[in-house]
Amino acid sequence: MHNEGAAHGGSRELKIARIRATPVNIPLEAPLWWTGGIYPGTSKAIVEVETDEGLVGLGEAPSADVCEMIAAMGEVLAGRDPLDIGACERVCVPPWQIVQNTDDARVVKAFGAIEIALWDLRGKAWGQPLSTLLGGKVRNSVAFSEYFGFREGREMTPQAVVDYCLAMREEHGSTIFEGKLIRGDPLLEVETVRRLREALGPSAEIRLDSNMQWSLTAARRVLRMLADYDVSNYEDPVATFEEMAALRRHSDIPFSTHVPDIRRAVALGVPDFIVTNFAVLGGIGRAIRFIGACEAMGVGFWCYSGDAGVCTAAYLHVSAAMPWITEASQSLFRWQIGDVIEGGPFRQVDNVVSVPQGPGLGVVLDRAALKTWHRHYVDNGPLDHFRDPAFPGRHRRIPLR
Repeated sequence: MHNEGAAHGGSRELKIARIRATPVNIPLEAPLWWTGGIYPGTSKAIVEVETDEGLVGLGEAPSADVCEMIAAMGEVLAGRDPLDIGACERVCVPPWQIVQNTDDARVVKAFGAIEIALWDLRGKAWGQPLSTLLGGKVRNSVAFSEYFGFREGREMTPQAVVDYCLAMREEHGSTIFEGKLIRGDPLLEVETVRRLREALGPSAEIRLDSNMQWSLTAARRVLRMLADYDVSNYEDPVATFEEMAALRRHSDIPFSTHVPDIRRAVALGVPDFIVTNFAVLGGIGRAIRFIGACEAMGVGFWCYSGDAGVCTAAYLHVSAAMPWITEASQSLFRWQIGDVIEGGPFRQVDNVVSVPQGPGLGVVLDRAALKTWHRHYVDNGPLDHFRDPAFPGRHRRIPLR
């Protein structure tokens, strides 16, 4: 990745001049089956916070529905010091407890995306990588899994999934594999995992992501049948933490979730890991505190997948600086046909991606790519994650089985 930005010369206080939010689509090379239907890719918002001296910080929101809110926050933040991140939050985000007690999390995601950009600005102004601002790197590269699943027009049988994973091992040295085997068929999932374990051998790591597809009864059956295949983690096998707690009595496979509720996780003893997006937590500062709470409570943490490159750079720096993050984070890198940073998308080799060099996040916005994927959004609207061709005009309901 190329880098830009230099230490801020002079003592004059920086001021926010403007904030832009650009919605983009990031399609996958082939749509993936998941619990909600077919997953064709993701829609994000790319944030640029520009100072009065022309320095630009980059952020990324996990969905495109917050662009208007980000623009409104930009008006509030105009003229303020971008290095005073706490003060910026105080004028944009209502009391945190109240925000968490409403049904609208957009304010958290919107400011979280801006906050990532403010950290990028801070690094550029001070001429330091984000990982240095967070205390320094404990690792120079970060582990990410390969991904597998049933993809339309690609791997739609157990053996096709196996062949794909073997190809990734041969071509890229991959030995960590996570995937969605989501067709609502327990026997299909178990048969695929059996073949994966036989083909990949005992040293490969196999993780599953169920996106809450199973009922508690079906999950008990699935986990019982998977017991012989050394599954190292099962994400959201059921819809609630309470059901996971009941499931724990029948399986010692670790569980993870995208629901960042550490209080309930500690109270119930499950899940074992939380997997989420930094903007969902309110930005990098709150993510650092959340990860510290996970460490104190013995709950694992790794990072989410399916980003446009900017948030991935944040994951890399934070994971490099946080000793508690030891497990491989999720990755759809191999399937992304593009993102918005120069030299992207990131690609793992021998399971790892190097931490970007240079100040801030260490990545540069590719304006041609931003234009391309924004045009895709304008022409097609946000990518629909909840379409099942077998049932046009209505949404699926869980559990699938």
